Amino acid sequence: MSRNYSDTSNRKEHVKITADHQPGFLERLSETSGGMFVGLTTFLLSFYLIFTNEGRALRTATSLAEGLSLVVPLNTIHSVAPENEGRLVHLIGSLRTSKLLSDPNYGVFIPAVKLKRQVEMYQWVESEESREYTEDGQVKTERRYSYNTEWKSEIVNSRNFDREIGHKNPSAMAVESFTAVAPFVQIGRFFLSSGLIDKIDNFKPLSLAHMEDPHVDIIRRGDYFYHSENPKYPEVGDVRVAFSYAGLSGDDPNLGPAHVVTVIARQRGDQLVSYTTKSGDTLLLLHHGDFTAEEVFQKEHQSNTIKTWGFRGAGWMAMFVGINLMTRILYTLDDASQRSLPRGKGGLLQWGSPPDATVCRSCDSCIKP
Repeated sequence: MSRNYSDTSNRKEHVKITADHQPGFLERLSETSGGMFVGLTTFLLSFYLIFTNEGRALRTATSLAEGLSLVVPLNTIHSVAPENEGRLVHLIGSLRTSKLLSDPNYGVFIPAVKLKRQVEMYQWVESEESREYTEDGQVKTERRYSYNTEWKSEIVNSRNFDREIGHKNPSAMAVESFTAVAPFVQIGRFFLSSGLIDKIDNFKPLSLAHMEDPHVDIIRRGDYFYHSENPKYPEVGDVRVAFSYAGLSGDDPNLGPAHVVTVIARQRGDQLVSYTTKSGDTLLLLHHGDFTAEEVFQKEHQSNTIKTWGFRGAGWMAMFVGINLMTRILYTLDDASQRSLPRGKGGLLQWGSPPDATVCRSCDSCIKP
């Protein structure tokens, strides 16, 4: 039950204490037995992860080596050379789109590959801290719940709070987030496939300094549009909106020069699509900036190395967790044996010590003069 409740200007908290009996041997044995099977499954999955990762790493390295040996640099991006049809090509150029991306509700118009509207709402957020302790033969859990107001991009369901009264959030946002994507993106005469467009993700915040308030009920402050009576002192339910963009098309006096990318892909007519290697992998590479083919493949090799070691680490960690879960049952049995044996006799995990010590003493006496 609740023990105390405090309320400050921006923070509320209360404490709840629950009590439960100490689990008996059979309960603890049941828990650790279940953990043993989970541990065994985790241990086996770790081997699967490690071995499949090694195969993936080798296949990727082979595909990258094949791609580097076959790639053809284009002399120009302003014409399509028929002799390169079906070949793996390397090209560098500025992005170009066919039309502006916009959000007329806020007066935002921008020449870019992607325009993202990010919406946040001022909401109550619950935090929980807990600790366990034993008192009067019972296991007690003390949970401390605190409530603060924050800007969150997702709806926080206040119905799941330990105490919703006084901390109720709206069930929906008045404005939704979205990302607009240009239907056609070009580098010179070449159109990028959807797979390449997906790789254009270097979002930059859109400065609103040169813009005006779009409506009377919307206030521009910094790089946000606020649906609030007072953005400096927001209330729960207030909304703020920010914009970001990726892949600037053409030079813009406020945003800077057009975005330059390096692409390695298969030429299919005037389209740039994925290339399938002999090992079955696909090559469809896009890097932000101006790079030679050798530099691009070197970056991909580095990325493959990082990914390989990341999966290795995850596999080793899963193996450690699996072993830990499988061996917990031994500590449960050891604890039970210590309770059942006479005092000073030790537990299950100590039974091997006296014979070992006896053997050592016998050997020691044999070698003495």
